[in-house]
Amino acid sequence: MSIQEHLVELKARHRELEEEIADALAHPSSDDIKIAELKRRKLQLKDEIARMQSSTSIH
Repeated sequence: MSIQEHLVELKARHRELEEEIADALAHPSSDDIKIAELKRRKLQLKDEIARMQSSTSIH
């Protein structure tokens, strides 16, 4: 898998997490711990995307 393909996959997963977080926040019975975990995973993906983009722009 190329770096570009991997970036596309990471961005897709990031969007999926955004949607899952929005759905969870829309329901008052959502578990706060689950939402926090989703947000943490989303941030990790964002950081990984940023690292990959910065490393590809250097080369």
